[in-house]
Amino acid sequence: MKKIGIIALALLMQHIFAQTNRFVYQVTMKPGAENKSDIKTENAYLDISAEKSLFYSENRYKRDSILQKAFQGGGGRGSVSREQMEGVRTHINYSVEKDKVSQKTYFKDRIGRDVYVYEEDRPLNWKMSSETTKIGEYKVQKATTDFAGRKWTAWFTTDLPYQDGPYKFGGLPGLIVKVEDDNGDYSFDLMKNYKIAEIVTLNQFGNTLKVKRADYVKQQEKYKTDPMSFMQSGGGGFPSPPRAGGGRGGNQNPVDMRKRMEERAKEEVKKNSNPIERP
Repeated sequence: MKKIGIIALALLMQHIFAQTNRFVYQVTMKPGAENKSDIKTENAYLDISAEKSLFYSENRYKRDSILQKAFQGGGGRGSVSREQMEGVRTHINYSVEKDKVSQKTYFKDRIGRDVYVYEEDRPLNWKMSSETTKIGEYKVQKATTDFAGRKWTAWFTTDLPYQDGPYKFGGLPGLIVKVEDDNGDYSFDLMKNYKIAEIVTLNQFGNTLKVKRADYVKQQEKYKTDPMSFMQSGGGGFPSPPRAGGGRGGNQNPVDMRKRMEERAKEEVKKNSNPIERP
């Protein structure tokens, strides 16, 4: 009977990990260093399968779906209105993929017309605490770490059979239910979860460039000083901030259009002066 029980448990665990689960986190952000009262909140998905996990914005997924339908319908990007795009505007333009086999984490973000991908090269060194509490229906335990210029406090649960979390966070003996930095600038809070068929494939416009993290950081700094230089060449779509206004922009003066785009890009850089990762 004992052997049968062990086999049944093994089959159950195999069934659990064969499924793909979506965990929905509410992400709260204060992206502007000069205006901490400007708080942004949106949902993000953490999709987990046996092979990998993927963290990305819910609005990014909705935006991709709108654009895909437009292209499939033959209308192209010009057939999508400004109102449609504003409705799925996101402050989470990146995605994070964790490979369960290699234990590697890959960060993907757009700068200008190109998508940059790098492998995270900084380990998460957690300090475990014996402190426990309850968040929602889960019993959680506290852990802290210093990462990318911020001190983070995480609460994880062993009630769920996953060792993962939102953004780049993971490596704890359970699923992270909540994680926030000590300044209260960024927090990720688990809201709900449900099963899905499979992890989605996010659309990518433009070239995908595999780089070292240090090179990505350099490109980011260049973009902050001269955003329009990143839109001179290449194909694909613009990053979400400096988009032209839907299908009504076709007859606009190119010089005026460029000037407006440059102003919007610089304004977005200013609004995002308090990024989640700091030097």
